[in-house]
Order: sequence, then C-alpha cells, then structure tokens
Amino acid sequence: MTQNQHFTTPDGTRIAYRDHRAPGPAVLLLHGLAGHQGEWDDLTGRLRADGHRVVTYDARGHGASTRRPRSVTREVCVADAAALVEHLSLSAVTLVGQSLGGHTAMLLAAARPDLVSALVLIEAGPGRTPAETPAQIGAWLDSWPRPFKSFQEASDFLGHEGWARGLEEREDGWWPRVDRDVMVGMITDLTRRDHWADWSRTAAPALVIRGADGWLPEEEFEAMPTRRGALTELRTIPAAGHDVHLDQPEGLYAVMEAFMAATSRRTPRS
Repeated sequence: MTQNQHFTTPDGTRIAYRDHRAPGPAVLLLHGLAGHQGEWDDLTGRLRADGHRVVTYDARGHGASTRRPRSVTREVCVADAAALVEHLSLSAVTLVGQSLGGHTAMLLAAARPDLVSALVLIEAGPGRTPAETPAQIGAWLDSWPRPFKSFQEASDFLGHEGWARGLEEREDGWWPRVDRDVMVGMITDLTRRDHWADWSRTAAPALVIRGADGWLPEEEFEAMPTRRGALTELRTIPAAGHDVHLDQPEGLYAVMEAFMAATSRRTPRS
C-alpha cells in the first residue's frame, strides 16, 4: 500500500497525501466533509488499472493532516489543492471531488484553469448551503459514540466500512480523526453565499454526478449545464445516496470511464 507523504502549506498546515505514480494522465481525488482519503481506495484501484497516476489527500482538518488548522475557509482549502498539484509538478489534472471535496475542485477549476483538464463533481454543486446545515452537522457529529467499541460498531453506525476506516484505533476503541468545531466551521463558510459565478467561470469539460437518493437538489443539478462554451454532462446513479463512491463504486466508475475516455484527447501526460 502506498504510504502517506506530507507537505506543509504557507500557514503551517501539514497535508498528508498519497501519490500512486504511473505514466498515464493524473487524477486528483478530493474527499468530503469529515471524510478521509481512504474512501477513494476502490476508485484508486480502478483508475490505476487503467494506467492513471492517482493522487489522494486528507484535506486540512481531516485524517492525517493537521487536525485544527488556523483557517478553514473555501479559499484556503482551494489553495491547498493547488499547492499539492504544484508540489507534485502535475499538469492537466482531472479533478474528482465528492460533496465538499467536489466544491473545492469546482473552485480550483475556476481559479486555476491552467491546472485542470477535466472536472468530475459527485454530489456537489454551486448552490448556497442552507443556513441550518452547520447545526445539523454539529448534532450529527455529537451523536457519534466516543469511542466506538469496535470497528463493526463504527461501520454499522456510520453506514459504510469506508467511513469507519477513517477512524483512529486506540486501546479503548475507535476515535474520530476530525474536530467537531472545525467541521462545523468548514460547512459554515458554505452558507455565506452561492458560487454560481465561480461555476460559470470554469471552462474544463465537466461530469456532474448525482445519487438518485442523494442530497444534491435536482433543480440545482439540472441548472448546471448553463455554462457557456463548456461541456457539462449530467448523470444520476441509481440506488446511491450522497456517498455515491461508496454506495455504487462500479456504477460511478462506469460513467467516469466513459467521460474520461471522451475527454482524453485534451489530457496531456503528466
């Protein structure tokens, strides 16, 4: 298994990442709120089998990265992603992000189009997050047993083995690797405004994926092909909720593979 490597951002945040090197086009995978890079293990294996270079990382405040960073704004999270791409000297990267990670990918594509060849957004869009969401996220995190008594208890409670793998095993049980207030702060920043203007500035071909039982509002999803002069494909994955990558990994990869094959001529080797 590829081991974590680290780099430090200008504000002192330590970012943990894994670089699965290969000669093919580079793909950067961005996880969602309270998640971790290990959620992408299934997709990483599929992409590597096709020859892609795959990079994953724990966003600031998550996993093996700095747990309580100085800032958790959208701007600083986008800067982290850009810094990782430049740290690894990648070019023409396909960004794949789920939920908050998809939002970061979208903003990176708007701010640094020179780095991005294609964009895959999973359960992520430019709409404004409802004002009540931070309180809901806080209550959800408060409901977690601390610690979980076993890995199985954590898997059952969180709904996915992939989520449980993000916990830290200690002598007395399995503990979260995220700070409750940091997570609430991250999602609070999304309630301040929408990002339709940022979305309209993105120029890379984009695939927007929604779980049939997910959280991305259908009206927002249907409005996303309005970018002028840019290809936007919409796909809905049946029998999938917000965690499409965990609920239906094969279905997700099937639509991604077709999209990436169609846009491969735009993707130089990195």
